[in-house]
Amino acid sequence: MKITTDTILGDCKEKLKSIEDNSIDLIFTSPPYCDSRKKTYGGITPDKYVEWFLPISAELLRTLKPDGTFILNIKERVVAGERHTYVLELILKMREQSWLWTEEFIWHKKNCYPGKWPNRFRDSWERLLQFNKNKKFNMYQETVMVPMGNWSETRLRNISETDKRRDNAKNGSGFGKNVSHWLNRDKVYPTNVIHMATECNNKNHSAVFPEALPEWFIKLFTKERDIVLDPFMGSGTTLVVAQRMKRNSVGIEILPEYYEMAKNRITPVDYYLFKGEHSYETAKSK
Repeated sequence: MKITTDTILGDCKEKLKSIEDNSIDLIFTSPPYCDSRKKTYGGITPDKYVEWFLPISAELLRTLKPDGTFILNIKERVVAGERHTYVLELILKMREQSWLWTEEFIWHKKNCYPGKWPNRFRDSWERLLQFNKNKKFNMYQETVMVPMGNWSETRLRNISETDKRRDNAKNGSGFGKNVSHWLNRDKVYPTNVIHMATECNNKNHSAVFPEALPEWFIKLFTKERDIVLDPFMGSGTTLVVAQRMKRNSVGIEILPEYYEMAKNRITPVDYYLFKGEHSYETAKSK
């Protein structure tokens, strides 16, 4: 089985135009946050961030398969003593582009470095926004199930038999909790809060996320030989993980030093997704 990995040097706003329509199963990326990493990426001001990102998200919409998923790791910034609204504004504008804002995951950085400011504390979390083209999309929930542990023995010890069987919430919300379905299970589905440490093996990039983060989403939204795209590849963490998990992948990076770093971390390949060259179907047949 041939697994392909392609790294591309250049501005993703232009390079994405060469990727075929409806060819990507999962987009997982973390673009530069506003006013961040100025020494490396120049920084985009909060007021200009939505304008800067929308042409990119339009290309991502075109390349994503109808049943694919886009996961965007992004974070607000404090400006003049309050949270800027550029993330919320971006969500609204992407919805106007026909994206569906399907879910929001929270990455809890459980080993976050301590800190304090005059009017706030250290953030220990980041957003991972899920966007889709359609309400029906590929999702393999069983792959990210977690051990039940002693939850049924501790949490349920003082719950009445009625509560264990109740199908409808008492507050009229319409959400049920038939707890009896889970009492004898070894594994259960996780919540949308992901608890992961920030450590990573690569210390040469200014903003590397742990390999466990893309791994979790690659398991949830793809299967072997699907295609994963990271248009802000950085040092190539997403591609390294995708290759290890037997997914095809493509990454784009604008900075030559990070592009070279990524190339050195992954195995060279011979087949590509681009128009006019070998298609993914050709790559799968090799």
